Amino acid sequence: MATLKTLCFRATTFPVCPSNVTNNKNTRSSSWKPPRAAVQPSLHLPMRSFELKNRTSAEDIKCLRLITAIKTPYLPDGRFDLEAYDDLVNMQIGQGVEGVIVGGTTGEGQLMSWEEHIMLIAHTVNCFGGKIKVIGNTGSNSTREAIHATEQGFAVGMHAALHINPYYGKTSLDGMVAHFQSVLSMGPTIIYNVPSRTGQDIPPHVIQTLAESANLAGVKECVGNDRIKLYTDNEIVVWSGNDDQCHDARWGYGATGVISVASNLIPGLMRELMFGGVNPTLNSKLLPLIDWLFHMPNPIGLNTALAQLGVVRPVFRLPFVPLPVEKRIEFAHIVKVIGREHFVGNKDVEVLDDEDFFLVSRY
Repeated sequence: MATLKTLCFRATTFPVCPSNVTNNKNTRSSSWKPPRAAVQPSLHLPMRSFELKNRTSAEDIKCLRLITAIKTPYLPDGRFDLEAYDDLVNMQIGQGVEGVIVGGTTGEGQLMSWEEHIMLIAHTVNCFGGKIKVIGNTGSNSTREAIHATEQGFAVGMHAALHINPYYGKTSLDGMVAHFQSVLSMGPTIIYNVPSRTGQDIPPHVIQTLAESANLAGVKECVGNDRIKLYTDNEIVVWSGNDDQCHDARWGYGATGVISVASNLIPGLMRELMFGGVNPTLNSKLLPLIDWLFHMPNPIGLNTALAQLGVVRPVFRLPFVPLPVEKRIEFAHIVKVIGREHFVGNKDVEVLDDEDFFLVSRY
């Protein structure tokens, strides 16, 4: 045992090279050379698996018509309510939704730690990956974080990644291209353009450059239908990111489908809108609900609606707070006009009081 202790001690000591010792301890002699590993560039090697279970091509993603940006429900202490989450995903699957975005804006990924974020992606893949495509929002305004999260997301089995352009600390267009190219090598990727949130548009020439990668599945585009047509005319797959424009985008501008918030509430009707052909009557019927959903920044309206339907607990992670009572009353009326049977859940819609809601600041 004494020998073992000695060996351990010796392994943690480092000899001092006499040539490095000078009269000034803060200077090095001219013979000192830095280790090669410290000066060579770090070449990124993607941490990815080609095992059959993890293989999903961009072509498998390009054909999806209806993708739900899924809500993340909470327990009263602010942790994930996985039972309510599972029920909500099962409702999506049962109504014909083909994919879910996990931890996106709607799912409040910005309020999650990365540990929570990757756990929820892994949970979704583990429970539902054989029935629905799981697209993890692993984007970030930090390229380093985006790379790390995307590696982890694909390692736990997600089928594709959603990536946004760097926000707040905006970069140049060349920097934007470099950011996206850093993650495209890892697997099928959807680029998300939402200038109202990022403060910076992703211009078409950037997307056209990225389209040279076989891993670009397509673009979630929120600028409008004219931009969508520009891409579809050039054979780039696009999903509308705007529920109020998705019918026309799908049937008039060539969009593949929609990445939807409203489908959390009415998945069957949104499927009909994307699969059933031109239907201006149904589209007009749904617009009051969609306008209501986006009266305040998403996901405030959706969180309020799902709580009133009894599908999730009325728990909000701050800084989100529920819509005011007059909007809650309005939602109950909208449900009755469209028909309660078209909405998720099986409880009657309620108008919740202010004291029914939990606002959680620490979780």
